Amino acid sequence: MVLECFCSYNRSGHDLKKDLRELPKLRDSISYVYMEHARIEQEAAAVIFEVEDGKIPVPVASLTCLMLGPGTTITHAAVKTITENGCLIIWCGENATRFYASGMGETRSARNVLLQAQLCMDPEKHIKVVRKMYEIRFPNMPTQGLTLEQIRGMEGIRVRQTYQVASKQYGVKWHARDYKQDDWDRADPINRALSEANAILYSLCQAAIISLGYSTAMGFIHTGKMLSFVYDIADLYKTETTIPAAFEAARGNENELSRNVRIYCRKYFSSAGILKRIAKDIEQIFSIQESESDFSNSVGEIWTETGNSIKGGVNYGKE
Repeated sequence: MVLECFCSYNRSGHDLKKDLRELPKLRDSISYVYMEHARIEQEAAAVIFEVEDGKIPVPVASLTCLMLGPGTTITHAAVKTITENGCLIIWCGENATRFYASGMGETRSARNVLLQAQLCMDPEKHIKVVRKMYEIRFPNMPTQGLTLEQIRGMEGIRVRQTYQVASKQYGVKWHARDYKQDDWDRADPINRALSEANAILYSLCQAAIISLGYSTAMGFIHTGKMLSFVYDIADLYKTETTIPAAFEAARGNENELSRNVRIYCRKYFSSAGILKRIAKDIEQIFSIQESESDFSNSVGEIWTETGNSIKGGVNYGKE
């Protein structure tokens, strides 16, 4: 029931105590826990999950992100303690299939978002990032020497072929990607399934991007929307996740379409290891090198006219 990479407790009796000792990582410095159907409150100086089987302590000091799914309630004191320990809180749908809201984690290094802004605003660096995104989509095909228009054409062919293959595999008729947001009910079941599956993937990518300290708005292929970067990252995985999930869901009972889409999305997200791959793919796209010291500085820096930075927390006033 739980997405791969999630440490969780649900009503099936999954053993959270055991999993918390072996927290999975989104990347080496990021770990997170997903919880549903529990009350979260403060007890002494700690935070606990109160479930049917008893109380479970939560190691919020060692977490970066706590994902709260359906059936969870949390006290104001628990939120205060969690945020004081630098842990981001995200309110999401079942197994993170929706993204509703997020709190704010501890103020640490802004390295990731600053790097993203630098790459996004520099035209030469921007196009290099775009090419790297397409290289991930075409791992066995050289794209050197091709224009972006040619690469986009290749991407269009790849997606169209993926639709056709899925149509034959699952026995679902396919005409074209066609839907209107203001006339949702007129779309055929497969187009509605694709839209719902993509929305779920966007939510998952949004949660991961925010947890990693990037901006969802600064996109490279997509621009102009608050979720542009979410669309960029989600497009890396659609052909292997949401497209087969939607076609598999659409061949079933139309009255159960939305439910089946969620079920099959969880199946394909887990088998593809999406949550494990997002951080690594962004690092590859941005050519990030690991640096432990970037996250350890408690005092920020001050920008100067030369473009360099000087140490913060210092009084530079002349006597």
